[in-house]
Amino acid sequence: MELTPKQIVRELDRYIIGQDDAKRAVAVALRNRYRRAQLPEEIRDEIVPKNILMVGPTGVGKTEIARRLARLVDAPFVKVEATKFTEVGYVGRDVESIIRDLVEASVRICKEKASQKVKARATVLAEEKIIDLILHPERKPVNPIDVLLGNKPKTPELPEGERQRLRTRAEELRAQLMRGELEDMEIEVEVEDAPKDVEINGASVNIGSMMGDIMPKKTKMRRMKVSDARKLLIAQEESSLIDMDAVTEEALRRAEQDGIVFIDEIDKVAGRSTNGPDVSREGVQRDILPIVEGSTVNTKYGVVKTDYMLFIAAGAFHVAKVTDLIPELQGRFPVRVQLRPLTREDFKKILSQTDNALTRQYEALLAVDHVHLHFEESALDALAEAAQRANETKEDIGARRLHTLFEQMLEEISFHAGGDMPDVDVVVNGDYVRQHLGEDGKVMDMKRYIL
Repeated sequence: MELTPKQIVRELDRYIIGQDDAKRAVAVALRNRYRRAQLPEEIRDEIVPKNILMVGPTGVGKTEIARRLARLVDAPFVKVEATKFTEVGYVGRDVESIIRDLVEASVRICKEKASQKVKARATVLAEEKIIDLILHPERKPVNPIDVLLGNKPKTPELPEGERQRLRTRAEELRAQLMRGELEDMEIEVEVEDAPKDVEINGASVNIGSMMGDIMPKKTKMRRMKVSDARKLLIAQEESSLIDMDAVTEEALRRAEQDGIVFIDEIDKVAGRSTNGPDVSREGVQRDILPIVEGSTVNTKYGVVKTDYMLFIAAGAFHVAKVTDLIPELQGRFPVRVQLRPLTREDFKKILSQTDNALTRQYEALLAVDHVHLHFEESALDALAEAAQRANETKEDIGARRLHTLFEQMLEEISFHAGGDMPDVDVVVNGDYVRQHLGEDGKVMDMKRYIL
């Protein structure tokens, strides 16, 4: 949160090429959150985020900018498509589910952070439980009814000599466990027996989740290797050590103050049709409006306010215009940025300058199977040219075109790689690209299309 707008843009530059206006807009929005947090409470409550509307073709970085922004500050983030929602009264998802999904994301983040804090303690407890299971394989799971009634099973008293023998054996097992010598040993572990879904009025319902904590959970014994049992037992111990009330409280606060909602394809619900298949488009906008304006939504974790969440909407607006959105919704997205189509130079930078460049990804993937790719400058030029041409002559899908080209270009290598093959060096140059891309790598003769 303490990053300056320049630093935020610099971080976004590592993954997204160009689109400086959009990067600056989200950077300022994020910094304003930090500035707001430093203010006295009486003025802080009056300052709300300035929501952003991104206008630009598909595949130019709209979603990636929002997602990377959320990752940068570890903020709860949810991406939704406006076309998935319907006006209240129609069959489909209601817009309040957007906020419920955001809260779920926030709970997941906070729970992971809490798990990291107790992980060391949980690991120790899990390993002690593994040792106990090896020493006492005859123990059976506790009857849930006994738990409900408070009946604890009695442990028989052992002679001192037997207790000493078990202590010595436990120390030996602990040392073996530390050295990794017991990973393939099989033990029986008590696991939760999740209730199956049942069909009620055509809908799938989980009775166990409906009952909540009223009834104790059923368990069963499952045989597994120590390596697998450790993961399961650590997760169980983490759950018992975590204070879920504190996690929920923090998650609701973070969703309200730090949440980022990305609404894609907002242009698909623009327009004011009153009949036909698009009858509910304006209704969807009017349902989204209260969420963006600031309202209260009930979730299973508690009530959450949307007043201080940052909403980023995006759309290509090829057919519809921004002015086709209802005026009230337009007013709730005061910051508007235009994202431009990608050029040949942009494609080359995407392949060479970003941290997540496809060239690096495929080099790492195929190196697993002893195929070492080396991309020459001419290959990057040819790929960038092929991507630009394909987007011009076919559907413009932006940077996603590069994924198609890479799969096509490296299909044969990916198929034959693997097994016990020796190390192979493959130099990818311009000729290699054009040869393997076929029609996508050739310069089209446009004269035959001119009358």
